[in-house]
Amino acid sequence: MSICVLGAGMVGGVIAQDLARQHDVTSVDASDTVLARLAKQGINTRRLDIGDAQALAACVQPFALVVCAVPGFMGYRTLKTLLQAGKQVADISFFPEDALELDALAKLRGVTALVDMGVAPGMDNLILGHHDAQMQVSRFECLVGGLPQHPKPPFFYKAPFSPIDVIEEYTRPARLQRGGRVLTLPALTEREMLEFEGVGTLEAFNTDGLRSLLKTMAHIPEMVEKTLRYPGHVALIEALKQAGFFAEGAVEINGAEVRPLDLSAKLLLDQWKLEPGEPEFTVMRVTVEGQEHGKRLRHVWDLHDEYDPVTGFSSMARTTGFTCAAAANLLLEGKFREPGVHPPEHVGRHAECFAYIREYLAARQVNYRHRTQAA
Repeated sequence: MSICVLGAGMVGGVIAQDLARQHDVTSVDASDTVLARLAKQGINTRRLDIGDAQALAACVQPFALVVCAVPGFMGYRTLKTLLQAGKQVADISFFPEDALELDALAKLRGVTALVDMGVAPGMDNLILGHHDAQMQVSRFECLVGGLPQHPKPPFFYKAPFSPIDVIEEYTRPARLQRGGRVLTLPALTEREMLEFEGVGTLEAFNTDGLRSLLKTMAHIPEMVEKTLRYPGHVALIEALKQAGFFAEGAVEINGAEVRPLDLSAKLLLDQWKLEPGEPEFTVMRVTVEGQEHGKRLRHVWDLHDEYDPVTGFSSMARTTGFTCAAAANLLLEGKFREPGVHPPEHVGRHAECFAYIREYLAARQVNYRHRTQAA
């Protein structure tokens, strides 16, 4: 099948290379540099300003499916263009807007878009959807982080994405479900120290990661997503935040106007940049509790995935990209056929689809360990 992958960055490049094992893939990006890397892997490439809606609509017409791996700030309008063009889409652009607002458009065009198909959001939603179809869920918790294998002070952190995206995670208010109602708290709050096998002690704190679950799973009384970092990182970030280093309003310095946020992101780029070949890992723990077959049960899913030195793929790119590639194959093979815009929890409700994605990931050594306990 012919597939167009929009975005040839860290994750988009991994998706293109993975799908090219079975399909005819064309990678589209505005950067000749990133396209050249994929061209060396034998992948078709095309340079295009993806922000040009008319050019994009013309570009994607020949393809059976489009994977959208563009930056979040352009994700919503890109998805809208693809749906207007009548394309099936697997999306990991993680834009801040509500993707479900495009559901009517997708149904009108008779096409399917699977959105947020990464690791978190992504696999955690799939897991919750899977259990919600089988039990009365009362509590959901996702703990997740991407971290360097060899942390260095003062931040003990390296960012697989741009620093400004990470900073937004630290500043955007965190929405969680508590007592059956949406509660909004500042990011970085309700910190707790937790132990993870093979890693040790990590610090968990509130972030705004529930996204579509606040709508689709509103019947679940307790839901929370927390980000994981090495101890010491959050205190330093909180100090910078309180001192105004992440403020968006411009300040005047020697006659020039500068946003503290932009300056901080620029300075942190060198501190947080994940170098090529630098080992890192992804750790995630998803907990789903509720009534099942007359018993109170707790399902716990653990992931520990590391940088692959053979392929050079980072763990964050593997865990995110392979999940999206699995979703693309679900659509191509007709295993998920419902027109509309669907977050991962919709897909997870289908036992066959959930098993397919797990097996797809396991074949690429991304393994989720599942255990069941009495709650």
